Amino acid sequence: MSQTGLALMTPPIMYDVTSLRDSIKGAGTDEKVLIEILASRLPNEVNQIKSLYKQEHNDDLEEDVTGDTGGNFRRMLVVLLQASRQQGIQEDLIQSDAQALLAAGEQKYGTDEGQFITILGNRSNAHLRRVFDEYRKISGYEIEESIQRETSGTLQEVLLAVVKCARGVPGYFAESLYNAMKGSGTDDQKLIRIMVSRSEVDMMDIRAEFRKRFATSLHKTIQGDTSGDYRKALLLLCGGDDA
Repeated sequence: MSQTGLALMTPPIMYDVTSLRDSIKGAGTDEKVLIEILASRLPNEVNQIKSLYKQEHNDDLEEDVTGDTGGNFRRMLVVLLQASRQQGIQEDLIQSDAQALLAAGEQKYGTDEGQFITILGNRSNAHLRRVFDEYRKISGYEIEESIQRETSGTLQEVLLAVVKCARGVPGYFAESLYNAMKGSGTDDQKLIRIMVSRSEVDMMDIRAEFRKRFATSLHKTIQGDTSGDYRKALLLLCGGDDA
């Protein structure tokens, strides 16, 4: 059976577990997969992934991830794996969080990555959106610009993914799908992974975001970029066309 066929028959959470396992146990570590899954899943989904990972592989996901990564990138992944994001908006922290981020980056010689990790890893998406607005007011920068200037490598990638997901998970995936297909060659692994894992979650929203950002539909883009049974399977996951 083709890879897409197999993927289609796998429940999304199981597919996440398999993708994470492959990204850690394959030759070298596929950090992009770790980032995509851990930055975008809700705390209860992360907990389900952890217990299913244990059940399937008799290993601890957190141990496997920490054994395979390092530095501040590892610290951020551990925070995401703890799945202890706060709920709701804490009005009294919006200002101080924004100021802490500014002091940790733009206003500091060198960067206090720990502050970025703590705030971006532990606050709710709704809270973070308010913090980003406040940050822009007091600094004149979008938080993404500061992260790009103040951090690098895989830590930068995971922080940016968390920021994009806080701004809107469907937007994050619309952009990821676009990037998987644009230019020559298609990142098939990524395309399948996102289409399968989001098909029952927020595909309609992803399609709407895709249409808005790229002035074409996800359906048309898949049609123009893939062929055969693979194309059929992906179009099935996509659902209708937003022409």
